[in-house]
Formats: sequence, structure tokens, C-alpha cells
Amino acid sequence: MIWWQTLLLLIGLLALQFAIGTPVAFAFLGANLVGAWIFLGGEAGLMQLTRNASLAVNSFALAPIPLFILMGELLFHTGLAYRAIDAVEKLLVRLPARLSCVSVVGGTAFAALSGSSIANTAMLGGTLSQEMIKRGYSTTLALGPTMAVGGIAVLIPPSALAVMLGSLSGISISQLLIGGIMPGLLMAVSFLAFVIIVAQMVPSSAPREDVRTIPPLKERIMPFVRDVLPLSGIFIAVVGGMLAGIATPTESAALGSAAALIATMGYRTLTPANFIKSMVETTKVSISILFIIVASTTFSQILSFSGATTGFIGLIEAFDPRPAILVAMMLLIILILGCFIDQISIMMITLPFFMPLAQAAGVEPVWLGLMMLVAIELGLLTPPFGILLMVMQGVSRDTALPKIYRAAAPFILIELVILALMFMAPDLTLLLPNLLK
Repeated sequence: MIWWQTLLLLIGLLALQFAIGTPVAFAFLGANLVGAWIFLGGEAGLMQLTRNASLAVNSFALAPIPLFILMGELLFHTGLAYRAIDAVEKLLVRLPARLSCVSVVGGTAFAALSGSSIANTAMLGGTLSQEMIKRGYSTTLALGPTMAVGGIAVLIPPSALAVMLGSLSGISISQLLIGGIMPGLLMAVSFLAFVIIVAQMVPSSAPREDVRTIPPLKERIMPFVRDVLPLSGIFIAVVGGMLAGIATPTESAALGSAAALIATMGYRTLTPANFIKSMVETTKVSISILFIIVASTTFSQILSFSGATTGFIGLIEAFDPRPAILVAMMLLIILILGCFIDQISIMMITLPFFMPLAQAAGVEPVWLGLMMLVAIELGLLTPPFGILLMVMQGVSRDTALPKIYRAAAPFILIELVILALMFMAPDLTLLLPNLLK
């Protein structure tokens, strides 16, 4: 079978299964079964598929995934995340469009503690966004920041998606985790600036606070000191060890999980019920991700063994594109795919082709990996099927989907500008990862 026929067969099987609603892991498993039977030698191929499954998850580098997920679940189910956001709200009371600013700052803080985009948007969308709509905020300021800041969890550690990208692509996981801090914070600052500027230029977009009801500064600082600053130790535990060069990503994730557990015990919010709930949810999500990694590894091997990867790379190399043009094409493909399929599927489909191409062209892998994370994060917001758009519709049923699309549009443009800045200034993107070297 010619390489392009192999590629068409496997991608066609995936597209068909996605169209009928098959979950991602099972869709790739179905394609893998067909591919293993045809290209790996029938029954022997199926046995190889089983061996691949064991080897794919038997990796110490994947240990941060359940540990990072556990951090977020503990903070979410014990209520510490809500307390931190309430404290941020009291501190930012004098800013224009206060609740929108709280959604950006509080959402960024929760992203740095949980690593879960969906949990971030669901929590803020079900509370702050609904309150803003009741108070007369425009949909752009009520819904947009909540959705946009949820995507920052993909970039700022702890990010399970960054760990997954590193493990599947061979890129340094620690450098991806550290490197995501700069674009993540840049996005947060840009979102906050946009909210303040819109609130100032369009007064009708957000109600004005009555300054006579604002508590004294001391009363507003104390909740922040009590409920936010101690939790920053979790982020320091995760990032500090890697930056100091004394802890691997797995060890840093273990330190972060231990710090989150100690925090919930210190605040006396940990109960047997919410601890069991956190462990159960962590197990569910972790098994799902590991199952997907199994499917992805086998899919890549089938593409390589059948000659589809080599044929596709040869086709691209025949055009002899410059490295910058090649990277731009990769990012464009990810952005287009992000409009229709989920982020894990994007990685599983593109990485078997992108990484060999990037290696052959001499592209810096960490730089490419960080831009891929931003492009993948953009897919969370892009219509028509961005996951965070669907989450917002789920928690805000009275808001029509076109309004949710329009609310996300300015923040999509901001993220595109940041992605372009990363593309044009690689040294800025690699500033923090280079510290690890």
C-alpha cells in the first residue's frame, strides 16, 4: 500500500469514529487495531500492540500527570480555591470592572495551583460570570475573561498537557513546564489590561462600584494574606525545585501534591469524604490520559512502520521550506485543527509528523513545543467546538452560543498576538528554559 493510501486509511478511520461520537482513546484504539492487523502482521501485530501498551505507560516521566491532577482536585473539592478567589476579589475592589479583573487574577492563580482548564472555567463560569451578568456586565467582560484565563492552565505549571506533550515528543518536560510561565503570565497581564481599558472606554460595559462601601485596606489585605499567600508555597514547591536544578518534574510534582495536602490539612478543610472524592476524580482523569498515551504511542509506530511518516516527510522536504516557514505551517495546522477536535487528539495526530520534520530542519524543540502549547491552548477557545466555549454554554444556559463566541473573540486575538511574538522572538520564549541548562 502506498504511503498516502495508508495515511488516508488511518486518518479516515479516525474521522469516521469522531463523527459518530466515539471517545478519543477508543477512536485511536480502533484505528490501531486495523493498522496493527494490516501493517504489523495480523495476530503478531495485535500482540505487538499489547506489548506497546505496557511499554507506553511504564515510564517514570509520566508520574507527574496524576500528581498534578491530584493537586487541583484537592484544592477544588476542599474549597480552598474558592476561598482564594474570594480573597482576591476583596483586594481588587477599587479596580474598574472588578469582578472581571478578579476572574483574570483569580483564574491565573487557580491555574498555577490546579493545571485544569475545564475546572477553572467551570468554577469561575458558574460563579463569577453569572454574578457579573446579573450586575449588568457586558458578555465580553463577563464571559470572555473566564474562558480565556482557563486556557492559561495549559501553560503555567502544573500542566498535565505539557507533561503529555513532552513525553510524546521527546522534548524536555522540565523546560516545557518552566517555559510556559512567561507566555502564561504575559497572557494574564494582557487580559487584565484589556478588561481595564474596555471598562474605562465603555462605561456601560461594567457597573461602577460605590466607593463608600469599600472596606478599609487592612480588612481587604488580611484575607489575601490568610488565604492566598500560603497557597503560593504550592507553586514554589513545583517550580522552585526545577529552577534550582535539584528536582526532576516528577519530584517537583510529588512536592506540589504533598504541599497541597498539607495546605488542606492546615486550613482544616480536608475531610475523609472530600479526600476520597479527590482521589477518585484523580484516578478517573489519570486513567483516561494514560489510555490515550497508549493509543498515541501505537498509532505513531504504525505510521512509522507502514512508511506513512517517511512518505509524508519526504513530500514536505521536496518543497525544501525554510525552518521558519515550516514552523508557521505547523502552527497553522494546529490552529485549524483546534476549531474542530480536542487538544489531545491534535497532539496525537500531528506529533508523529511534526517532530521528525522539526528535527530534520534543525528547529529548536523547546521553542516549537512551547508555541505548540499556545496554539493548542487557542483551540480551547476557537469556534465552533472549543471545549471552553462548550463549558461556558453549559454553566450559562441563558446565553446564546453566538454571544459566547463574540465574548471570546478579543481574547483569541490577544493570544494570537502573543503567539506571533513568541514566533518572532525565540530568545524571549526560551529565556526561562535556558536557565535550566
